[in-house]
Amino acid sequence: MGHTEAGLYMTALMTSRRCFVLALSASALGLHPAFADAPVISEKARALSKFFDSLKVETLWIAGAHINWFTGEPDGVAETMAGQHTHCSAFVAAAAKRIGIYLLRPPEHGQALLANAQFEWLLGDGQGQGWTQLPDMNAAQSAANQGQFVLAAYHNHKDNKPGHIAIVRPGTKPATQMASEGPDITQAGLDNFRVTTMKKGFADHKSAFAGNEILYFAHSVDAAALVAQ
Repeated sequence: MGHTEAGLYMTALMTSRRCFVLALSASALGLHPAFADAPVISEKARALSKFFDSLKVETLWIAGAHINWFTGEPDGVAETMAGQHTHCSAFVAAAAKRIGIYLLRPPEHGQALLANAQFEWLLGDGQGQGWTQLPDMNAAQSAANQGQFVLAAYHNHKDNKPGHIAIVRPGTKPATQMASEGPDITQAGLDNFRVTTMKKGFADHKSAFAGNEILYFAHSVDAAALVAQ
């Protein structure tokens, strides 16, 4: 073997070894060796994350209070109806309205059992108002990362019991973590979270996450409406 051939052989060998080491490192971290496949969060998605944080859901839309559905603030009206009075559906409707997106909301539907009604509306009339159903939570994560407004929705098995609905946040979880806990979400509910996992956020509905009963919907976001926030 000549000097030139030997040099080419050594270069190829070293390159092969480096690739092997990188693949092992990626495997140890739970990552796919094809780094180009890693999810990328767009600038619009980053702006959406900031918008979600600005809504201050952990101090507004508090369970048990009679609230203004849009602001999330208590409106001073005494709550007379039985139940826990959570406001997941009012919160997502208010968030959507602020960036120019229509989601079923008061006064078209009262706050009682609104999450179930939104679930049904998203499967029906919502399709004609810019909403698209997504096949699974991985597609939901991808859409959120592209800067779309994405909802995760669950309809209670009993029509007279509340469902749940939350906003899917942009994120870059590895596949194993996504499978075990789902995407991160922002929600109002019995507990309000700026950021929590889908598994935890929907935990009060035992079959929602474990039974794969959550549906996902996305709507495009007007960049100008987002900047206005």
